[in-house]
Amino acid sequence: MLLTVSGPPGSGKSTTAELLADAFDLDHVSGGDIFRELADERGYTPLEFNKLAEENDEIDRDLDRRLREIAIEEDDLVLESRLAGWLAGDQADFRFWLDAPARVRGERIAEREEKDPARATEETQAREASEAQRYEEYYGIDIRDLTIYDLSVNTARWEPDAVLDMLVTAVEEYDPAGDEGKAPIDLDYEFE
Repeated sequence: MLLTVSGPPGSGKSTTAELLADAFDLDHVSGGDIFRELADERGYTPLEFNKLAEENDEIDRDLDRRLREIAIEEDDLVLESRLAGWLAGDQADFRFWLDAPARVRGERIAEREEKDPARATEETQAREASEAQRYEEYYGIDIRDLTIYDLSVNTARWEPDAVLDMLVTAVEEYDPAGDEGKAPIDLDYEFE
């Protein structure tokens, strides 16, 4: 089974993906962890590395290619990244989108990174705008198009365990006989 968890920074992707992986005894691969590792290896903060990615498209393309390969080659996995649902495409059994208001996400990031909440919110919104522009330019993906997702959840409304319960219920209650078809992923770009 391949489950994807996508959403903007601070939406609870990592927390939820870890809980989901534990609930179904699946491996968990985080695009954010890979991106942060790449930034750290090169001596950049994630924001600095994100800015560098605006100048050097190979940073995003390499990361996305790696995640796409994982989605195709691995079984029993929760794949978590901003583009996980798009990268996994039809390989995914379920594609989930998590979100929360910018202020809430900024506060979460501020707590995690020990910085001012207003600054964290501003940086996060700048990062999102930068990434959205690059996804459109590179792959023709409108990251705001949620029609490919099976379920979208505002994580500011519920605690992590309640969000997990929703996703687990969606997976467990799935009846293939009643499935009228998942949203297709049509891209002009090949990640391979």
